[in-house]
Amino acid sequence: MSTVDSIDPPGLQALRLDGRLELVDVRTEDEIRRGMIAGALHIPLHLLPSRYQEICRDVPVVFYCQSGARSMQAGAFLATKGWSRVYNLSGGLAAWLRGGLPVTTPQGS
Repeated sequence: MSTVDSIDPPGLQALRLDGRLELVDVRTEDEIRRGMIAGALHIPLHLLPSRYQEICRDVPVVFYCQSGARSMQAGAFLATKGWSRVYNLSGGLAAWLRGGLPVTTPQGS
């Protein structure tokens, strides 16, 4: 069985530069209206059991939420479904913002 590895914001930046990955935001609709990491797929945590098959198996998957707790749950769930390269953004979006990294406003907000 797979495990979930932690990745910090600089590590995520490096992984993004290295190639293709799936970045998944598991926060609520209200939370993403305040900003999200560009290129992220939005699947709220409570919908993950019905939508996890939308996530590509062939690339590393990085989950994030506001602080890292919900995204760790999401990563653990995906690992039980057979995904092998699963990461949790340590400290979540809060750590991303503390690092001075950019966010975008989702379309339609």
